[in-house]
Amino acid sequence: MPQQPQAVLKDLKAKKFAPIYFLDGEEPFFIDQITDFIEKNAIAEHERGFNQVVLYGKDSNVGMILNNARKFPMMSDRQVVIVKEAQSLSDLTKEDSQKLLVSYVQNPLPSTILVFAHKYKKLDGRSALYKELDKKTVYVRSDKVKDYKLTDWIEGFIKETEHSIDTRAALLLADSIGNNLEVLSNEIGKMLINFREPTKITNEHISKYIGINKDYNNFEFLKAIGFKDVIKANKIIHYFIQNPKANPVIPMFSLMFNYFTRIALIHQAKKTGANEQQLASLLGLPPFVVKEYMVASRNYNLGKVIDVFAYIKEADLRFKGVDSGSMSEAENLRELVYKILH
Repeated sequence: MPQQPQAVLKDLKAKKFAPIYFLDGEEPFFIDQITDFIEKNAIAEHERGFNQVVLYGKDSNVGMILNNARKFPMMSDRQVVIVKEAQSLSDLTKEDSQKLLVSYVQNPLPSTILVFAHKYKKLDGRSALYKELDKKTVYVRSDKVKDYKLTDWIEGFIKETEHSIDTRAALLLADSIGNNLEVLSNEIGKMLINFREPTKITNEHISKYIGINKDYNNFEFLKAIGFKDVIKANKIIHYFIQNPKANPVIPMFSLMFNYFTRIALIHQAKKTGANEQQLASLLGLPPFVVKEYMVASRNYNLGKVIDVFAYIKEADLRFKGVDSGSMSEAENLRELVYKILH
């Protein structure tokens, strides 16, 4: 069974290295994180010139990779062979190449650390290669972080840096940036270099160092929609329209759709008598946010929620040029918000 990226990183930080790592999946962040750590830490810097090889899938083949893997290190305990963009290996799916790789996996050279960074794709779980890699190597499946788990990921990521973050601030980052972990980690990193002591991150810090307005952002917009605060919702929309680069329209459609999906889930859960704690578990949200969703569910009955899904789909199609007529993006967005609120 594939291993979790964080568990593998923990072993690596404890200097527990394995002969073969095969990293695949749709989330490149964890693949890069593990690959970079091995590249920078598996052997001393002065030994890398002779004992560390970085290959790229599009310029390599399985035979070339294994020839490098079977070499012995020079004046060092180990050597490292890293195959970046391994999904571009043209012969990885060929039977002969897979047999070669399976043969090496069954009897790897103990002094070599061989890493395959196979991004955006997954191996066929039915193949002999997959089964052998899963059994004999450190096989990591790097999946996208689900939207409802994103705040937990942000809190955990920041905790590793000896800082912490307010839950509302984590929600602000999640709603404003989304689950692009590379962008998220870069923005968090740029913010954290401003703190010399362990700090609890707040909305004010995010506003100051990342540039997400603490009053006019996706989190506050959805809250205004949920509370049917017409004035605040329209103020935020006006701000978004004036600052289109920082507030692109397309992600907003997805955010609104996800928001009303949660409201629909609350309506369904209410029929079974679910309490707030059960709803928090169902939605993957902290209790104080669930209270806000409960208010929204009272403001939008299930029939209205179904109508809202249709409004969002219509606005999304218009934005993509279907039946848009002469309507501008700003007019399209304003009309959508009007239909939702009235």
